[in-house]
Amino acid sequence: MTEARIRRILEDLAAGRKSVEEALGRLRSLPFEDLGFARLDHHRSLRRGVPEVIFGEGKSAAQIAAIGARMLRAGTNLLVTRIDPVKARGVRRRLRRLRYYPQACLGTIVAAAVRPAGHGSVAVVSAGTSDLAVAEEAALSAEFLGNRVERLYDIGVAGIHRLTANLPALERASVVIVVAGMEGALPSVVAGLIDRPVIAVPTSVGYGAAFGGVAALLAMLNSCSSGVTVVNIDNGFGAALAATLINRVGLRRAGREAR
Repeated sequence: MTEARIRRILEDLAAGRKSVEEALGRLRSLPFEDLGFARLDHHRSLRRGVPEVIFGEGKSAAQIAAIGARMLRAGTNLLVTRIDPVKARGVRRRLRRLRYYPQACLGTIVAAAVRPAGHGSVAVVSAGTSDLAVAEEAALSAEFLGNRVERLYDIGVAGIHRLTANLPALERASVVIVVAGMEGALPSVVAGLIDRPVIAVPTSVGYGAAFGGVAALLAMLNSCSSGVTVVNIDNGFGAALAATLINRVGLRRAGREAR
């Protein structure tokens, strides 16, 4: 249930186009809807400005489809993360409009057009091609959440000239998401070159001593470039949501005051 949808219901009630009973029926599922196996948070868009997102890992295709169908009926766009190709096919049999992105293991249904919002763009940077799955999860999620996204891939510290050649693009962005595995050095370098918020995403890419991304995570947490924000290993979606909230700071409040 989006803010715009609730506003239309209240306007219809005030204008006499809907009865109190009809309006109550439409609002009855707020703040959440109990599906038995899940409690769907229809109120999240009002509180946070972004809808609930389905974490596909650990859920069956039937459960994802049931949650997704209720979200779509409420007028909410659907984003499913961590969904493998087999499970995605099962969901698509029930929700035909699902668009699946295999590299990012992510699925979407856009019921209402997403208009770009925010102060500027979000740049998504990857250190290497092996980091692209996580980088694409971040980029696609950021686009779904209403950001303009610029992708800058395979510009890691092993060839630092590739990074410096892209400095103008980094300086244009409002927020920069930097995705890196191995030793995880790239976010520190980027943050030392620009005056933009940098969100670091460690990936599980690397040989044995990378410990599945723990080495990159610890390096990013110990960055000597002050102000680097770090999310969990392989958490491209979490970085995208953080970037969205940073990019929108002040906009929703200004919109309410203007009304």
